[in-house]
Amino acid sequence: MKYNLKYRQFNERSILIEWPSIIDENMLQDIQNFKNVLFNNYIKLKVDIISTYNSILINYMSTIEDIYDEIIHLKTIYSGIESRSSIKFKLWEVPVCYDDEFGIDLEILSITKSLSKPEIIQRHSQQIYTVFFIGFLPGFLYLGGLHESLYLDRKKSPNLDIKKGAVGIGGNQTGIYPQNSPGGWHIIGNSPINFFDLKNEKPCFAKAGDKIKFQPISKDEHFLILKDIESNSYKPKCISI
Repeated sequence: MKYNLKYRQFNERSILIEWPSIIDENMLQDIQNFKNVLFNNYIKLKVDIISTYNSILINYMSTIEDIYDEIIHLKTIYSGIESRSSIKFKLWEVPVCYDDEFGIDLEILSITKSLSKPEIIQRHSQQIYTVFFIGFLPGFLYLGGLHESLYLDRKKSPNLDIKKGAVGIGGNQTGIYPQNSPGGWHIIGNSPINFFDLKNEKPCFAKAGDKIKFQPISKDEHFLILKDIESNSYKPKCISI
């Protein structure tokens, strides 16, 4: 499926390409396909390509001499892309402890949604989520696929001290805070693993298009994984899909 894309000059060295403003898995695949083809197309010309859930920003290393010719070039590239994806994605298993100590908003969510805490945990952990976007903080995964019964608007007044690894719900998405940060999402658990580590070749192990499956763990298991991470003996579990 091809989309009616909007192309516009972002600044003298950048072009912004926009898809419809929706969260859609087919569109995400289209964006990742285009991004991958652009990287291969610009091997001889250094560019930085940034993608979001509905756009691609191409940053050129020098001023774009003829913006109109470059946009025509980009349109030609897009029209020649095959719809079938050749990109390999991974399914990551992410351990989460939903204990009340970590799930500071579980009680509010339970009352608001008329669901017991075990029902919330079961519905949250049974889904397979898609990474649509990485942003806000380095390594913050915006995940689509949340069970509709758990949709909840973000807080009107953000919490100023969300802990690293906090798993939250914001609107129709769920996500994990990779570091201590202010935030307006409803926190229901905590993952002990690192989602952004500059010491690794790939600081964020997941990428847009990958899948996430939450695995409920106990407080004791949470503690043991933290110890394994401290000793560099823990690696996130994944399979190729």
